Amino acid sequence: MANKKISSLEDFVKVHGILLAASGLPQKLYASLFRKLASDTLDGGAHFQIEPCDDARRRRLVLTSESMPKDSDVFLIDHAWTFRLPDAYKQLQEIPGLAERMGSLMCVATDLEGKDGVEEEEDAENYEQLSVDQTLESEIRSAADKGYDSLRWLELEGLGIDADTFLSLHLPSKFQDLLALSLFGNKLESADVVIQEVTKLKTLKALWLNDNPVLQESEGRLANEILKSCPSLEIYNSCFTPNYGLWALGFCGDVFGKDNPTDYAQQDQPLRNVTSLDLSNRSIHNLANKAFSVHELPLLSHLNIRGNPLDHNSVGELFQVLKLFPSLSSLEVDIPGPLGNSAVEILESLPNLSLLNGVDTAKIFENGKHVVDSMIQPRLPEPKPEDSLIDRVLGAMWLYVMNYRLADEEKIDETSLWYVMDELGSALGHSDEPNFKVAPFLFMPSGNLDSAVSYSIMWPIKTCHKGDECTRDFLSGIGEDKHRSARLTAWFHTPENYFIHEFEKYQQNQHVKAFKSLPLTPTISQSIRHNDGSPLLVHTDLPQVEEFLTRSEFVLTNEPKDADIIWTSMQVDEEVKKAVGLTDDQYINQFPFEACLVMKHHLAETIQKAYGSPEWLQPTYNLETELTQFIGDYCVRKRDGLNNLWILKPWNMARTIDTSITDNLSAIIRMMETGPKICQKYIEHPALFKGKKFDLRYVVLLRSIDPLEIYLTDIFWVRLSNNPYSLEKHSFFEYETHFTVMNYGRKLNHKPTSEFVREFEQEHNVKWMDIHEKVKQVIRQVFEAAALVHPEMKSDKSRAMYGVDVMLDSSFQPKILEVTYCPDCMRACTYDMETINGKGIVKAKEFFNYVFGCLFLGETSHVTPL
Repeated sequence: MANKKISSLEDFVKVHGILLAASGLPQKLYASLFRKLASDTLDGGAHFQIEPCDDARRRRLVLTSESMPKDSDVFLIDHAWTFRLPDAYKQLQEIPGLAERMGSLMCVATDLEGKDGVEEEEDAENYEQLSVDQTLESEIRSAADKGYDSLRWLELEGLGIDADTFLSLHLPSKFQDLLALSLFGNKLESADVVIQEVTKLKTLKALWLNDNPVLQESEGRLANEILKSCPSLEIYNSCFTPNYGLWALGFCGDVFGKDNPTDYAQQDQPLRNVTSLDLSNRSIHNLANKAFSVHELPLLSHLNIRGNPLDHNSVGELFQVLKLFPSLSSLEVDIPGPLGNSAVEILESLPNLSLLNGVDTAKIFENGKHVVDSMIQPRLPEPKPEDSLIDRVLGAMWLYVMNYRLADEEKIDETSLWYVMDELGSALGHSDEPNFKVAPFLFMPSGNLDSAVSYSIMWPIKTCHKGDECTRDFLSGIGEDKHRSARLTAWFHTPENYFIHEFEKYQQNQHVKAFKSLPLTPTISQSIRHNDGSPLLVHTDLPQVEEFLTRSEFVLTNEPKDADIIWTSMQVDEEVKKAVGLTDDQYINQFPFEACLVMKHHLAETIQKAYGSPEWLQPTYNLETELTQFIGDYCVRKRDGLNNLWILKPWNMARTIDTSITDNLSAIIRMMETGPKICQKYIEHPALFKGKKFDLRYVVLLRSIDPLEIYLTDIFWVRLSNNPYSLEKHSFFEYETHFTVMNYGRKLNHKPTSEFVREFEQEHNVKWMDIHEKVKQVIRQVFEAAALVHPEMKSDKSRAMYGVDVMLDSSFQPKILEVTYCPDCMRACTYDMETINGKGIVKAKEFFNYVFGCLFLGETSHVTPL
């Protein structure tokens, strides 16, 4: 079939059988799909319409045909942009029109289009804007027209009012009955002036000073003085005061407002007809308030108390308050939150509820979920005005991108391809119960990968009718066993409280643990020389060992089963042993269960089980099992204004393949799709060498895990990045700025270790041996952790070499990066190196002679016991 154009449905199915099966497309649509692919027919526009929504910050897809039965048709969706992640920024810069199309598709270019026209409109608006005096006159007139004898509600918002202007208005003397005053968005800076004037307004129920400079400097003082002098004040800067009562509740229940500012003193039960009350995000500390009662709110059926601490009430007190409302059938509340951590327990305490956070109570009991919410809002792009179009696209693309990986009969690509569907495909929204399914599809018109053209295919999986919104499942095939709810955080504002609560529990478990260090034991491993003096036979698949193991005590053999020592780069399990004919009497350069060290997620887990969160390990999460806790950590850092830059590393890939650096939460979650990863807090302030980032590669020789016999070779090497270090966001797409592994197809920036140490000491005024002692302690602790947590590593026939990568932070504290099995020792075998103590030279051609001498002959030349 190769290189011959596909002309029949039979051939099409034969070539694309695996792709068709993987897509889930019904067989009855194969012919229609083939016909449309062969003619490149994109006919979605005849059946669907794209509509703006959420103030044009996103789009949705609506069916325009009268109806579309389930599995009745299939549609091609073009891929508007396909890229590998490291190339994204460069492509947006260089491909004409790409950034503009993506900006429009992702709804992030609206305020950049026609900027001159926008500015002209703003100038016109400013010119037409009423002055402060005109606004005041208008407010007085409006109140009189409504029949009020005095002004009780005054809004002076966004008028540029400063302290002098505020004083000149003489509000306290002119409006003695004022109930509500909004000074939102002005230029008030003087706390003294604000306090002086506002505290004269003794009847004031509500005051808004939001978005004034004075709050940045004197918020605490302002609140204390104003609340002390205005005991009637119930709302201050949109929050309820401790004195809140019927007026504040009536404001939230749409009883009191600008059109009805009346004081309730003359009314009996002013809230008696309120059925729905939104008290969300009002900073309410105490709900057990005389005004919040069934007497005042006899018909209350829907209540929203999200975003309030309610910390003056116990869970039991809150349930007692809410139980008193017989009509209350719908409740919105943070979970976890003031009513506890379980939706089921809330419903058991409030059995009259039919809806909790918008979810039917019967469904909650049916699936037993502890956290429920149907009201989560979509994440919308939030570009800053100063962001360039390319930056906006790079930030928003994680709400739109999808991915696949190319493979043929011989190999699979190491990195994934990301793509953005065309405008029609990208307008599909999410639903847990979607009416369409979408799958990527590679059409190979000539029967081979070289001729492939990528599309997505879309078909209805439910019968749809005109006007229906068309949706797909963004996480198709992913259930709660793979953290579905947490992963939806990539597209939606899921309840942060829940994630923060889970993170805090995790953090408590991670407190530094009191494992005692293992005792330093005398050497017990003896030489394994033959009694008759004959050489030890070594079988290896490593060219460096074949070339540089030249000692007479060792002889290479091509026959594995004859060897005394197996030194291999491949994993040797029982199946391999059986296939090759290996026995338990042969020595091997790997320890059982060493994955606890050499796989990144296991390394972090091993260290955390032994020590909790030591300073020398950056906060690290296995996203496959700890996504919820990671999101909580991210939310806490964002809340507290801390750096939120993270590095994502695949569990078991070398050479920084599929490794990314980002502070975008959606990006972190979406990158889980390309394979299992850890997410580790990025060392944003590393020690630098002449402005460049570097890490240190140490070689560790492990003779025994129990007792722990571990040696550090007397040489290490430094790996320098090629570009000066930068935290500028575009630099995260530059491999040679943030990564130091350069010896795989990139320019190798080798620096002799002795020169590096000498120049580093001069640059930073430090003693390298002080740093080296800290590094030695950290490396020993890593292997102690493995010995403590995984005693099953013990093996009398194991001897191994590991690479340990360490980075220094700006305080010269070592941070462990990773441990590598059978590390690449190209530099050690290429360059003669001065020992760390400066008292000797390790010849490149002798490196493996020393390694084997230590591990198998009991020697200690050019190694140091840890």
